Amino acid sequence: MKLCAIAALSLSIAAPAIAGPPYLTDDPAPTDKDHWEIYTFAAADGFRSSIDADAGADLNYGPVKDVQLTATLPLSFSHEPGDRWRSGTGDVEFAVKYRFVNDEKHGLSIAMFPRAILPSSSLEGHERTRILLPVWAQKDFAGGTSLFGGGGYEINPGTGNRNFWQGGAAVTHDFSDKLSLGAEIFRQGADTHGGTAETSAGVGSIVKLSDHYALLFSGGPTWADHRTGYHLYGALGLFF
Repeated sequence: MKLCAIAALSLSIAAPAIAGPPYLTDDPAPTDKDHWEIYTFAAADGFRSSIDADAGADLNYGPVKDVQLTATLPLSFSHEPGDRWRSGTGDVEFAVKYRFVNDEKHGLSIAMFPRAILPSSSLEGHERTRILLPVWAQKDFAGGTSLFGGGGYEINPGTGNRNFWQGGAAVTHDFSDKLSLGAEIFRQGADTHGGTAETSAGVGSIVKLSDHYALLFSGGPTWADHRTGYHLYGALGLFF
């Protein structure tokens, strides 16, 4: 799960839409054709002094209309009570977003966003490639309000692991051309045999510093195994 994140969103004459971040829930908007969205990020979640975090680069490019290519290159960090911080390479991700419905008249869009998560972490973790197969949809309303959400199935091979569903829903409102606020609910099924599902709630904001830069933040509680943890997210964005 994501916690803190620092993102870079691209420079362009007509800036692409900010998609997904700062929310755990993704949306169907791809990067505009011939544009880049580059995110430098830090993400984490935790319970008391137990923390799992990632930091790195999330690269998004629009090669053709309604298609986005994504590569995520993270470093990972973890801390357990009574132990020192550990760090190393994280799991590299590759994804393709394809928006197959884009009804601007009715403010409706739908996209597939399949993702391969490679077992490249140098810390203890997954030993086989995972595949996430989600569908995301969005409905825009007059006045600057948007509702988006969806989810999908993750194929999670490996000893002790199990496949699981995940999904979420978020609502955002543009209070001005500089400020957007929103809230979401997100749930992920148990990813190991004997494990428990997680439910996260959060609020988020996007503050546009200019046509080319934005600050993104979110955070809230996560509930799992009768315990309450937390997740936080922060991002700085650049478009080109």
